[in-house]
Amino acid sequence: MTWTAPDVERSEDYPERRNETEQVLLRDWLDWHRATLLRKCAGLDAVQLATRAVPPSKLSLLGLVRHMSDTERGWVRQTFRGEQVPDLYYRPERPDADFAEAEPDGAEDDLSTYRAECRAVDAALEGASLNDTFLFRDRAHSVRWMWQHLVEEYARHNGHADIIREAMDGDVGL
Repeated sequence: MTWTAPDVERSEDYPERRNETEQVLLRDWLDWHRATLLRKCAGLDAVQLATRAVPPSKLSLLGLVRHMSDTERGWVRQTFRGEQVPDLYYRPERPDADFAEAEPDGAEDDLSTYRAECRAVDAALEGASLNDTFLFRDRAHSVRWMWQHLVEEYARHNGHADIIREAMDGDVGL
């Protein structure tokens, strides 16, 4: 039996809550975008996930999952919380490893790693105030800015995922 990426539950009409605090809404948008990326992967096998649908680009759905794993870890756990955890895919000698090394044989593990990283990031965000600050490249950044940036990063890459999935099998608006 061939492994396929599982389906994921997600509201069809953006996050359900509309009138909550800023932090609650940012949490909802981050969760919604995470689920959107996973829905773009749902039902595809490992070869399809690793397919680079727009040559010569290295962009693939699996590469996007790997990239967002490192992005969330980098901003929240490493930079904001200062956790001494290594990058998942990035290496100084191969900064594009998240995309370049996205291969079918690692797809199931990569999706599992992504889900685990999302849970770890959620835990790291517990108790954070949007006004908390940290230094990145000698500049102060607020948790508010970081959280908005993560939502923006997902929005941009979910647009890529839309195009990749449509080119692959014609599915749109998953």
